[in-house]
Amino acid sequence: MTNSSHDKAPLLEVEGLSVDYGLKGVSSRAIDRVSFALQAGEAIGLVGESGSGKTTTAMAIAGLLSPNARVSSGEVRYRGYRVPIDDDAAMRPHRWSETSVVFQGAMNALNPVHRILKQIAEPCMLKLGMPRADAIARAKELLELVGIPVDRGAAYPHELSGGMRQRVMIAMALACRPSIIIGDEPTTALDVITQAQILKLLADLRSQLNLALILITHDLSVVAECCDRVMIMYAGRIVEDGTVAEIFAQPKHPYTRLLIDSIPNPASGKKFIRPIPGDPPNLVNRPSGCAFHPRCPSAMAVCATEVPGIDKFGQGRVACHLHRSSQEDKVATHA
Repeated sequence: MTNSSHDKAPLLEVEGLSVDYGLKGVSSRAIDRVSFALQAGEAIGLVGESGSGKTTTAMAIAGLLSPNARVSSGEVRYRGYRVPIDDDAAMRPHRWSETSVVFQGAMNALNPVHRILKQIAEPCMLKLGMPRADAIARAKELLELVGIPVDRGAAYPHELSGGMRQRVMIAMALACRPSIIIGDEPTTALDVITQAQILKLLADLRSQLNLALILITHDLSVVAECCDRVMIMYAGRIVEDGTVAEIFAQPKHPYTRLLIDSIPNPASGKKFIRPIPGDPPNLVNRPSGCAFHPRCPSAMAVCATEVPGIDKFGQGRVACHLHRSSQEDKVATHA
């Protein structure tokens, strides 16, 4: 599915990124030393339960963190140069022209008192310096590109269906010709037919425009449909990273296995959701060792005391003592 070539320098590099939130004098670490690379034209799915750090990771990359959040370590590089994600004013030239976001709630993200054509044209004027007439022409092209009749550009957001509003959000995200699109659960509030249409649209746009995609979702079936790689997040850390084929065929981390097992599959006779026992951790009072160990069916004594690093395993990466010990045994055998 990907158009990328892994011998080339990455389009985006995230290295050791940590973000803390402060609330009423208490600080909690939302993401902890997250590192990954994204190639041009590649689609990565960020997957995990609510509170796992998916959206915080994406918003940090786009420089759109809330005022009570701060980047405490790490950096983001786009085409090799450092992006000033911790400086709002310095980030303004980078937003939407390099990386743009398709937000989850289109009705909340769109301005209810402006027609959609004007809303799509506005970033073209502000970011690209286009004259109004050229920006309007560009907005009409984008409406056609996402499958909306141009005459609907005169509509207000409340006059459109949920699927059409999401298409408008995609058009706005494409307005300044970015290389990376972040989709923050863009299909969550849509019915299954409209969801399929939006996913197909994203896949078609990736192919036409060679876009890279970071897709935030809690739904592994969505990732299987339109991503090349999957990064599984838990308690602010990446616990497994691999290709879609690898993750679904041979998941390494117990959390990944439980996520996959929770997906209903009527074809195999599994018609019901099988929930993961327990609750996600409180990040203010994070469990010692591996944060997943209180819920893990394969937990060992070491899991409660030592945080596993994320190491290469096959073609991917995994942060789990089960696999670290097997790798160390292999190294010792060949030493």
